[in-house]
Amino acid sequence: MTEAFGEASDGGGLWRFSVAFYARPGISGALIALQDRAGVDVNLMLYALWHGVSGRGRLSNEELATADRLARPLRVEVVEPLRALRRKLRPHPDADVQTLREGIKAIELAAEKVIQNRLGGMARPIAGDPAARAAAALANLRFYLGPELACSAEAATVAQALEAFLAA
Repeated sequence: MTEAFGEASDGGGLWRFSVAFYARPGISGALIALQDRAGVDVNLMLYALWHGVSGRGRLSNEELATADRLARPLRVEVVEPLRALRRKLRPHPDADVQTLREGIKAIELAAEKVIQNRLGGMARPIAGDPAARAAAALANLRFYLGPELACSAEAATVAQALEAFLAA
C-alpha cells in the first residue's frame, strides 16, 4: 500500500496518503483535537507520518523546521482565516449561508492541498527499509508533537490507526 504514496516530485503521494489516512475511523477527530488543543498543524502531522511511511525515514530538526517554514505562510494567511469563518458559520440557520460555508470548506481544502504539494515536493528521496517505515512514521509524529502531546489519547489513536492502515 505504501508504494502508492511514494512520489516525491509533486507532493501527490502525500496528498493521496493524507486523504486515505484521514478517512480512517477516529483520525479526523484525533488530528483536529490536537490542532485545536495544542496549535499543531494537521498537515505537518500528516507530513511527518507520510515521510516515514513512504520510506523517507525519520525527519531531522532541520527538515521539520523547513517544513514548518514552508507551510506557515499559507496556513496563517489562508487556511486559518478560512477555517475560522467556516466554523463561525456552522450554526447559521440560513441554507444559503450553509451553501457558502461549503464553498469556503472547498477553498480551505484546496489551500491545504497546495501546502501538501509543497511539503511533498521538498521531501527527500525514498531510501528506507520497508520494514522500518511504520517505526519511522511514528517517530516523526512523536518528534513533531513533542513529549507531552506524543503521550496523548489522540496520538495513541493515530498510532493504532496507522498500524491498521499499513496492515490493510
